[in-house]
Amino acid sequence: MKSIFKSLTAIPIAIGSKVFTQSSQRWIAYSLLLMICGGMLSSCNEKKTEEPQEEEKSTTEVALTASQYKTVGIETGIIEDRNLNKIIKANGYTTVPPQNSAEVSTLIGGTVKDIFVLEGTFVNKGKVLATIQNLEVIEMQEDYHSATANVEYLQLEYNRQKTLSDENVNPRKTFQEVKAKLAAERARAQGAKNKLDALHVNTKGTTTIVPIVSPINGYVGKINIAKGAFANTGISLFEVVDNSQMHLDLNVYEKDLGSISVGQVIDFVLTNQSNKSIKGKIFGINKSFSNESKTVAVHAKIDPADAKGLIPGMYVSANINITSATVPALPKDAVVKNADKYFVFVQEDGQAAEKHEHAEGKKEDAHEEELHFKAIEVIPGTTDLGFTEVKFVNDISANAKIVTKGAFYLLSAMKGGGEHTH
Repeated sequence: MKSIFKSLTAIPIAIGSKVFTQSSQRWIAYSLLLMICGGMLSSCNEKKTEEPQEEEKSTTEVALTASQYKTVGIETGIIEDRNLNKIIKANGYTTVPPQNSAEVSTLIGGTVKDIFVLEGTFVNKGKVLATIQNLEVIEMQEDYHSATANVEYLQLEYNRQKTLSDENVNPRKTFQEVKAKLAAERARAQGAKNKLDALHVNTKGTTTIVPIVSPINGYVGKINIAKGAFANTGISLFEVVDNSQMHLDLNVYEKDLGSISVGQVIDFVLTNQSNKSIKGKIFGINKSFSNESKTVAVHAKIDPADAKGLIPGMYVSANINITSATVPALPKDAVVKNADKYFVFVQEDGQAAEKHEHAEGKKEDAHEEELHFKAIEVIPGTTDLGFTEVKFVNDISANAKIVTKGAFYLLSAMKGGGEHTH
């Protein structure tokens, strides 16, 4: 660089007829040198920018070790056929028929003596739930005993007067009076017996205890009494519910009524437990609007096996299947979005344990077997009841193991390059 500068300053510089001094020549030479160096740097940068950059290779595969697979909680499944298309959505709640639900009360007031059940206890029809004490029961039993004793006496007198009347020994009027008294006492005895039967009290002996019994088989619900309290008539003491005939009451809007008919299959999930789909079938449609929202109650049966664990009053979201058409579907968590595309992850079979090369003389370390997953593009459709309709861009095996839980974790690993380190 110094030699170039000396060469430039050694040459006399003239512009037109003017010749510059040596100091001016040095300044001009220095400026020319800066221009030459700047041009060289610029050309170097251009060459660098012109060099093609290596494109980042995108990957659609993810590898996990067996321990990672277990820790993440990956679950796999297969494609299922689901009724997710051509449906009418409806909300409602679980309920039981009136004959399968009972509010247990007492026909006579009294003090609660004992309670024999707890809430949630299953009881059979006739099971004693509690007992109350009332002194009036003794009077009812005394009336019955008195009436039955009079019936026995009057029956004998009736037979005697009938014989005398037939032989014209006594007037016919006397026989008629005995006959009337016998009928009256029989009626009084039967009335007393009916009262005791209604209270579930035995006609024999005397007692002050009245049992409160269950009128149906079922589970005890709310208990509204306490030991020592006074139980009034007409007040619910126990609730008993038979869940074996559980069904749904769904609210369907007026515009959808034309598509609803008895026999249609429904799929529903509990509003607060959307992980399980249960089937039912419509058995009845109301012929009047139930409220100002212009909805009609539609009743659907639930199979007793599926009704286990359900209790009346649970809110549900249901799909009423208008047609029997089915579509391939997966749990909605199996479908993940990356940019503007949707994917599912398929577990690849036949992946052997990963082998590693080591320097000579070193003992080979033990490495876990790897599980490989590949992202497959899909086109999602209807999403409902925890499932999403899927259409695969490329065909896959019907028995392919598709990740149904943990797909978001695999997507994150894929975005990170899918590299696996040890």
